[in-house]
Order: sequence, then structure tokens, then C-alpha cells
Amino acid sequence: MADSTPLLSQPNSAESQSTTPPLEKHRPSLDSSIERCIGVFGWAQFFQTLLVSLAWLFDAQQTFISVFTDTYPTWHCTTWHCTTHQHGCNSASNICYLPKNSWAWDWPSYTLIISEWKLECSSSIITGLPASSFFMGCLVGGFVLATLADSSLGRKNMIFLSCLTMSLSSLLTVFSTNIWVYSALRLICGFSRATIGTSALVLTAELVGKRWRGQVGVMGFFCFTIGFLSLPAIAYLNRGSSWRSLYLWTSIPGILYSMLVHFFVRESPRWLFVRGRKEEAVATLKSIATPSHSSCLTWSFSEVSFQEERWNNGNVFLTIKMLVQKRWAFRRLLPVLVIGFGIGMVYYGMPLGLGNLSFNLYLSVTLNASSEIPSSLITMLLIGKLNRKFSVLTFTTLSGIFSIVCALKGEVWTRLRIVLESVSFFSCCTALSILFIFTIELFPTCVRNSATSLVRQAVVFGGVFGPMLVAEERRDGVSSYGVFGWVIGCCGLFAVFLPETRGRALCDTMDEEERKEKAICNGEGDLLA
Repeated sequence: MADSTPLLSQPNSAESQSTTPPLEKHRPSLDSSIERCIGVFGWAQFFQTLLVSLAWLFDAQQTFISVFTDTYPTWHCTTWHCTTHQHGCNSASNICYLPKNSWAWDWPSYTLIISEWKLECSSSIITGLPASSFFMGCLVGGFVLATLADSSLGRKNMIFLSCLTMSLSSLLTVFSTNIWVYSALRLICGFSRATIGTSALVLTAELVGKRWRGQVGVMGFFCFTIGFLSLPAIAYLNRGSSWRSLYLWTSIPGILYSMLVHFFVRESPRWLFVRGRKEEAVATLKSIATPSHSSCLTWSFSEVSFQEERWNNGNVFLTIKMLVQKRWAFRRLLPVLVIGFGIGMVYYGMPLGLGNLSFNLYLSVTLNASSEIPSSLITMLLIGKLNRKFSVLTFTTLSGIFSIVCALKGEVWTRLRIVLESVSFFSCCTALSILFIFTIELFPTCVRNSATSLVRQAVVFGGVFGPMLVAEERRDGVSSYGVFGWVIGCCGLFAVFLPETRGRALCDTMDEEERKEKAICNGEGDLLA
């Protein structure tokens, strides 16, 4: 790229580049010290960030696999019974009101869980239980595991353990004997994968210099898209086969990937420094720094102007307490949680509702997943130039408008629904990508993973309501897209309460961030940018 300015930390002006905070005139900060070592993006960093970002691929597969395994199977009327029943069968929309011998599934009963376990006449609560259990597991897992990546485990171990447990539970799903066992395993799978995306996003951002943080972050979004796109391909190749084959084809590669993470991924040097493990941090920097910048490791990091913040390793929720107790942190956390909830309802709900559209399921899922590619490209190319507040507000509004229009009745709107839905989903994906990057910039290193995890939990919490709305639309015809549009549009308005972070350097401690917040309020923002 011709533009040499950082993506997440661009100086506001030439004057700000030459102005040094009084503290840094005497002792360098941790951020500037690490920047000297890994500011240039090398092959070692590329390998590390790519390997970490692949976690998003397996995360996406487990998130959206229920679109194909839990969907309502298609059926047809049989031709060998009496004409009277044949006429009634053709005019019926609910097979529960028809004689059992008047209809049959289009595919063998073992292809989907509803037909295999004879759930066609069960309530929407039962048929939607596996998907809802998965999202409930994500919600609980996010709160239970949210701070482990910041406190005791670290980013790398969190990714390794989460991916391994998620893939193993997915493999065990193959042996489900009924809807209850299946839902319980989906609950465990959701619990395990709750922090994969946030840990991967934060780790990649902390393994590179500030110029490349936005690009490696979007690399994870690309991998998530690839995982989403792989599902219709795998499902199409296995059409007519048991739904269990989908879990088999997605779980085994996930287990193998977990082993690669354990042996080849390096821990975040920033997290290691915050935890007081300076020798390991220096070793990590040596392994990922380019040869031309390895000389920066010859001087001692003890000269760094960094006041280490320690907390009790036994109390993993202390970081959340820190976020709530600090007024400036809570004023940032609450709006991003509300925005995440609105985005999550659309992001997870729309793919689940594709089966309600009069369109080929494989093609519609492919179009949905493909819309994430231009979304990621736009985020990657323009993140350094986009104001975070305005971008989140704009894309959530666009997603809301197109989702509401998608709910309109009429022959013309019905034909355009898949196009309108794709545009709405594209806007939602772009808003989600920017929101995650926005969150990383809003909070310091010591609580960054926890804050990002909480935002992702808000996204998942919004997704919990998706299966309910989709099931309600199938039963009563209440448009889920109309609800999606109003929710994401209203929640996106909370972006106006957040401070703009474009061009600001990342902080590592709460005290450092608080000093910067006070300086900005006092009109000294240019000095600390």
C-alpha cells in the first residue's frame, strides 16, 4: 500500500510526531519499545498471525453448521393414495395435519435431525433447542472464560484449549442418539468456542507493529468468511448423507489445528510483560522480529517506563471489576455492549432465517458468506481513514434500513428479498468488524481481551434471539427481518456516546489510559496521540 501511515495509530499531524510526552523524554514506554522491535512486518510475524487467524475458520464452521443440520427438511405428497387425500395434501402447508401415508421426505430421513428423530410436529422450542443451546453455551462460556486470556492462561493457551475442546465436543456430536444429547453437546461446543475469536483477534494485534494491526485483524475476518463459505460446499458434497458427516468433516481438522497452535504459536509479548514474564517476552520478540530490528533487544527492557499492574491470579473476574469501577471504562463498555447486541441479532439471525426465503438454501448461504469478503476488504483498505464512530453508526443504520425493507410484503419485494438481505448482512458484517477494532483501541492491554470478550458476548446474546424469531416466522408469519432491522438501527445509535480512537496509540495499563483520558478532556489530546 502506498499509504505508510499506521492503520490503528495514525499521528494526527506532523507536529504531533515531533512532540514527545514529558515522560518519554526520559524513559521509553512499553509500546514504543516493542514497536522498535516488531514495527516492521516480517515473514515470522506473517506466519504467526496467519496461523492464529485460522482459528476463526473452525469457529465459523461450528457457529453456522446448524443452518444445514437443523433446518426443516423438504417433503412431497405421495402419489399412491386416493385422489381426495392427494388434493388435501397439495393444498396443505403443515404435514402434521395430514395422514402419515400421504407425504414423504424428499431425502432419506437420516439426512437431517428433524426427520431422523421425527421432530416434524414438535414445538419450535424443541426444534430450535440445539441452536439456542449453542448460543447459550457461548454466552455462559464468554462470562466464565472471558478474563482467563488476560489473567492466568494467556492468549495462546486460551486459543489452544478452546479450539481443542470445541472440536472434540463436535466430534462427539456424531454419536448423538436424540435431541437432548445433541443439544447438550452443542451447549458444550458453544461454551468452548466462546473466546476463540476474541483471543485470536487480540493476539494477532499484539504480535505486530501498530501500522499492521488493522490488516492482521481483518485477516481473521477473512478466515471466518472462508469457514462460513466452506459449509455450503461441504453440505452440498454430502447431500443425501447423514447430518453427522458434517460434524465429522469439521471436527477432525479442528483437532489437528489445535496441535499446530500448541507447538508453533508464540504468546503475546505485551501480555508476557504485563504478567512480569520479561524473559519470555524478550524471547518471543527475538523469534518474530526481523533481522534488521533484532538489535533493539540488546538493551534492557528494565528501562521501560511501564508500571506493571498485577492482580490476584485466583480472581479472574477482577479485570471485569476494573472495567466497571473505572467511570471512563464503564462509559465506553456500556455503549459497545449495546451496539454488539444489536449487531449480533442480525449477524446470527439472518443466516438461520435463510430457510424461510423462497430461494435455494445452498446458494443463499453462499451469497451471505460471500458478502463478508467485500466487507473485510473495505475494512482492510479503509480502516486507517475511517472514523470509528461514524462508520459504526452508518453501517448499522444501513443494515437496519435494508432489513426492514426486506420484510415488506408484495411480489416485487419478494423477488428482491435475497438481494436486500445480502446488502443488510454485508452492512452488518462491516459494522461488526469495525466494532471489534474500535473495542481494541478503546481499552488497554491489561483488560483488552476481557473487554473484547464481553463485546463478543453481547453479540452472541443478540444471536440467542435469532432462532426464536426465525421459528416464530415459520409458525405465525411474523417477519423476523423487520425485528432485526429495528433492533440493529436503534442499538447502533449508541456509537455517538463513544470517544473517537482513530489515530490514537494503544495503552497498556489502566493508569496510562486514564491519564490519556484526562489529558484529552483537558485539551491535551494532541500531546498523547
